[in-house]
Amino acid sequence: MADLAQFSITDRWPAQTPDVIQLYSYPTPNGVKVSIALEELGLPYEPHLVTLTDADVKSPAFLSLNPNNKIPAIIDPNGPDGQPLALFESGAILIYLAEKTGRLIGTTAADKAHTIQWLMFQMGGIGPMFGQLGFFTKFAGAQIEDPRPRDRYITEAKRLLAVLEQEMASTDWISGDYSIADIAIVPWLNALDFYGAREILGWADYPNLVAWHKRFYARPAVDKGKDIPARA
Repeated sequence: MADLAQFSITDRWPAQTPDVIQLYSYPTPNGVKVSIALEELGLPYEPHLVTLTDADVKSPAFLSLNPNNKIPAIIDPNGPDGQPLALFESGAILIYLAEKTGRLIGTTAADKAHTIQWLMFQMGGIGPMFGQLGFFTKFAGAQIEDPRPRDRYITEAKRLLAVLEQEMASTDWISGDYSIADIAIVPWLNALDFYGAREILGWADYPNLVAWHKRFYARPAVDKGKDIPARA
């Protein structure tokens, strides 16, 4: 049995099955990337609910695993060279899991580069811009009377959606075959509904994205992974 005692996070979130991947997460767009990938890849794992409260993500226990105090993070007891590996940042975790299994990242160097290209598009564009859009449409930023901040992110979100809409005109999945790039992007498209932003963005005007979203959430592994870890 793997010994995870070197990771102090396990004092607060004890591992019941230490020989499997330990997932510390919350079902946000970034969080479910990893639970969906784990389900798709069939990797055994143990989820631990880490809420977005300061009491959890800014606790010494969680900061010992991710100094950036953001979910998700993992510990793989069977990491490279058989040594446990701790990892944070959802994009880095997706790449690690795909390379560990040789799946969801393409079969050639060109496939891999193309998949990572769209993964980075999400990490650098979709996630940050949609997150700001959500802040100015649903959360505290919505109380700001000046329309310019919200309009800035509406405009940028529409631009990003247009890029995806054009790319998806001739393919079912963003990098050709189903991959970690789809797993990274589509949960953020789903977040537009949570943010109450679909109407202002004209979601119905992106039929390729609507169809992509439907295909993605019809997958059994996605349907299961989207709610892991279960909210308390």
